[in-house]
Amino acid sequence: MIRKHSATLHGHRTSFSLEEPFWQELKTIAASRGIALAALLTEIDDARPPESNLSSALRVHVLEALKARLHELGTE
Repeated sequence: MIRKHSATLHGHRTSFSLEEPFWQELKTIAASRGIALAALLTEIDDARPPESNLSSALRVHVLEALKARLHELGTE
């Protein structure tokens, strides 16, 4: 199920919609890096192409992080 989330990025409130597994994985990624979830969201927002939306960029980030983890484990 898709759920709406809100965050403050660069001092501005924004909202995005994500499925719960993506949201949980973003929290895991932030915790594993020792950074706040808001900091991770800001990094992803800053790196996304201007023509993409934040929800898509967040999903792609999770996918890329999981693929990198599989590659490190040698299971891809």
